[in-house]
Amino acid sequence: MTTPSHRVLASSRRVRLPAATDTALPAGFTVELAAGTHRSEDGRLLLGGSPLRLLRLTARAARLLDGGRLTVTDPASGALARRLLDAGIAHPRPAPVPVSDTTVVIPVRDRADQLDRLLAALRADPPTSGLPVLVVDDGSTCPADPGRVARAHGAELLAHPRNLGPAAARNTGLRHARTPYVAFCDSDVVPEPGWLAVLLAQFADPAVALAAPRVVALPVSEPGLLDRYEEMRSPLDMGGGEGPVVPVSALSYVPSATIVVRRVAVGAGFDDSMRVGEDVDLCMRLHEAGWRLRYVPAARVRHRHRTGLRSWLAQRTAYGTGAADLALRHPGQVPPLYAAPWSLAVCALLLRGRPAPVAAAAALTAVTAVRVARRMPDADFPYRAGALLSLAAVRGTAEQLLRCATRHHWPVAVTAAVASRRARYALVAAAVAEGLVDHRRSATSLAPLPHLAIRRLDDLAYGWGVWLGAVRRRTTAPLRPRLALRLVSRWTAGGRP
Repeated sequence: MTTPSHRVLASSRRVRLPAATDTALPAGFTVELAAGTHRSEDGRLLLGGSPLRLLRLTARAARLLDGGRLTVTDPASGALARRLLDAGIAHPRPAPVPVSDTTVVIPVRDRADQLDRLLAALRADPPTSGLPVLVVDDGSTCPADPGRVARAHGAELLAHPRNLGPAAARNTGLRHARTPYVAFCDSDVVPEPGWLAVLLAQFADPAVALAAPRVVALPVSEPGLLDRYEEMRSPLDMGGGEGPVVPVSALSYVPSATIVVRRVAVGAGFDDSMRVGEDVDLCMRLHEAGWRLRYVPAARVRHRHRTGLRSWLAQRTAYGTGAADLALRHPGQVPPLYAAPWSLAVCALLLRGRPAPVAAAAALTAVTAVRVARRMPDADFPYRAGALLSLAAVRGTAEQLLRCATRHHWPVAVTAAVASRRARYALVAAAVAEGLVDHRRSATSLAPLPHLAIRRLDDLAYGWGVWLGAVRRRTTAPLRPRLALRLVSRWTAGGRP
């Protein structure tokens, strides 16, 4: 008997992507060390990226990085630059390129007014004013409206007789595009001037298959509470830090609200059997095929976020339902928690709150710090670095546990709270602490209490969606944690030009 999960996996196998074959960076390509990268005084030890990586360089490689920048001049320097980019320790600094060879694909269903606003913005920006635009009407209730708007702006209209979903609509546009690059823009975004040139420059790296801008809130005249929350905590906004898009990292995916792709890399495109999470799935399949993906917040588009409470909660729940499909298609790549066993043990001991368990937690952390220090004796202050890394790991695990209790696993946490007074106090403390920490980090204009309340609604809706998806697919995959076997993901003696 074929179970739903088997059908999901079979569907995933049908949507294979071509492998990246050309990964050599061209001569003249420049990279720059990321701002958060730590470098030893002799320049030969680099620590940074996400997941955290440690790179040891030869003396010659360290000299090439003098000043924090490296320009490819030969295969050896190209190999070093590639390693730095893939580790997230350096970022590309490509030369500017003209906007050309790109088709803009816009999936739309109804929303003629938003489509008109988007097309007007594209035609008003000189670099994009003459680009071919394909509007794909995905079963609008009044198909004459998108058609009228498309014709008014000189865009070509493609139509589905019935609604097939955004993935299918994008794929229709992809099949009709004849340019090397395709920019997908949802109908509810408004790109800022100059957005496309910044993204197209990323494709100077022949291994880059996808580049994405930052998606920020479209200003409203009288913002309500949800507007102000979404301004800083929209799931479409991946933040101000650039970097590679890699599963189980700080940038594990980018949303498809606006992305630019290399047409030959994405094959048939999105998996149109998915109504939610299709953008995450595409990112992961591209990564599995050996392609590189870049998030470039210097390019920005604005998005009109949903701020009606009912539709907002429904959207968050829908996002959560996609976790089951993604976890089945990409095992271990979308865990609710990713932490080392020793740091989980430390957090469990600290939760006991008694002198003996706390002392044991401190001893375990100290042992780990010493082990880390011994693995990088060439650091400037190895034991201090080991201690800081170990404490950061404990803090990160504690924050993930708070998020699990209030987001992915809140039904379990609430059940425990009903049965145990101690669990009840712990859950309330976790819900308040996580919300206040997030309030401080987000720099939102909301007061702490409204932010805390909306944050908890956000997590309740998303977590409920995760459980709904898990029940429908008869799987626990999106609820299972993943153990990290190393504090620093990769120790390498690489960088030997």
